[in-house]
Amino acid sequence: MAFGQPAAVRRRVPKVRDFAPLIHFKRPEFDATKRRLDAAYTIDDLRRIAKRRTPKAAFDYTDGAAEEELSIARARQAFLDIEFHPTILRDVTNVTAGWNVLGEPVVLPFGIAPTGFTRLMQTEGEIAGAAAAARAGIPFSLSTLGTTAIEDLVTAVPQGRKWFQMYMWRDRDRSIALVQRAAAAGFDTLLVTVDVPSGGARLRDNRNGMTIPPALTLRTVLDAVPHPKWWFDLLTTEPLSFASLDRWPGTVAEYLSTMFDPSVTFDDLEWIKSHWPGKLVVKGIQTLEDARAVVERGVDGIVLSNHGGRQLDRAPVPFHLLPAVARELGKDTEILLDTGIMAGADIVAAIALGARFTLVGRAYLYGLMAGGEAGVTRAIQILEEGVIRTMRLLGVTCLEELTPKHVTQLRRWGPVSPPE
Repeated sequence: MAFGQPAAVRRRVPKVRDFAPLIHFKRPEFDATKRRLDAAYTIDDLRRIAKRRTPKAAFDYTDGAAEEELSIARARQAFLDIEFHPTILRDVTNVTAGWNVLGEPVVLPFGIAPTGFTRLMQTEGEIAGAAAAARAGIPFSLSTLGTTAIEDLVTAVPQGRKWFQMYMWRDRDRSIALVQRAAAAGFDTLLVTVDVPSGGARLRDNRNGMTIPPALTLRTVLDAVPHPKWWFDLLTTEPLSFASLDRWPGTVAEYLSTMFDPSVTFDDLEWIKSHWPGKLVVKGIQTLEDARAVVERGVDGIVLSNHGGRQLDRAPVPFHLLPAVARELGKDTEILLDTGIMAGADIVAAIALGARFTLVGRAYLYGLMAGGEAGVTRAIQILEEGVIRTMRLLGVTCLEELTPKHVTQLRRWGPVSPPE
């Protein structure tokens, strides 16, 4: 055969038995919700399903952020801009992703963040989130602005670990009454949110006329046509309201600005501690100085958070702040982190850089909108699979083995030095 000439291909008539190993008919799935969820491999897949199945105003309330939405975009980009450093030739047959958080064990290093007005996204709301979290062995956080009352949530889902998120109101007696109800119902951790002296400018909500409860306008009526099930669920279940509070006729931002106290200071933490028997965590820390100040006042933990980008736009990225806070305060307090987490790899990176635990909000809500309780379960599964896979690929078998040597944060931008 001359050099460069292709060899002749020998062909034959195929036999029926040759096809047998190649043909595997997939059993049809007649449950449309399960079919959709099984086809979702990432949180972004769930987001796309949620967007199709949810009216614009409700979806945008979940998906949106403040003003130009730069804070949430930067937070998500920060998790994309990391470089992992795997170790090789480690036996990673058995990987565990749990440890103790705030005094009790968790199966996974993430829990469900407190989210307001959750039944707006999908009628099962907080009960679906709490049930899925309990099965997964992770905490569920109920917001002051939740649409299921404290006692109703515990009645519906008695099992599982529950945290309560508190805003300080102008009416302090009402604030403490809520805290006492949560304690009596068995909630073990109080998340005191401190980054809402005023409501952020959530422009998507303003443009959509997002009110409490939702107002029917010509736009919302027209939007009902492609979302009949959402509207059927809305109109045939209990009217939407902040179930632990009163009904409110204005927008979410107006509610926050009217109800919540802009005069709260560090001194109030001691007063709150005196009324709460469980673990106390301050949520909304955005500087090392503030982290140091609350730790000095004896809290059990802090959440590095910019409220999912929904308050101050252009706020610091919590994931960027994490290493400095962990180096100085990691031995003195438990550091939690939220904002921008959309994958198991994000969670592993946060743990490696010093976080004890992470909270996911939008990621869980996309699952809720995509398929109710089954969708929340799928969101948790996606994140869990990502955590375990990333740990294996890094060559670690438990969270204790994760260290800063496994992750490098790559910054696209840095601070500009002022002119001399």
